[in-house]
Amino acid sequence: MVILGLDLGTTTGWAVRDGGVCASGMWLLKPPRGAAFGYRFREFGVLVRGVVVHDEVGLVAYEDVKAHAGTLAAHVYGGFLAILEVACGDLGVPLKALGVGAIKKFATGKGNADKETMVLAARRRWPEWKREKYDHNEADARWIAELGAMGVNDG
Repeated sequence: MVILGLDLGTTTGWAVRDGGVCASGMWLLKPPRGAAFGYRFREFGVLVRGVVVHDEVGLVAYEDVKAHAGTLAAHVYGGFLAILEVACGDLGVPLKALGVGAIKKFATGKGNADKETMVLAARRRWPEWKREKYDHNEADARWIAELGAMGVNDG
């Protein structure tokens, strides 16, 4: 089963896992100067729907964040989650929420691992993951897709 892992935010990390093979990247969703606040949500919806349909995604896993650095971050996360729920509902694709601590523990053995540790763990797990600059959003998305696949039959 193809799984899409998402680390929701203004820089959204994404990873598509297909039977152990993982492709990943980042969506930069900061609105251009003068654009409406909702711009990022429209763009996110288009991207999610495109990946789910194009890659025939059977499950979307995402990081279930319960605490945010500030009000704006909470609003942005909530907007992305609402768009994700609607898109997956429309397309008939189930969602799997994964706790922050569970993802970190799965990746590193410690539920409170920092961003750098998560990136280092991802580089060890996927040595073919070549980037000039490794980003924690993309690393997290890879771990989310991998953890989301637990208990899912890839056959």
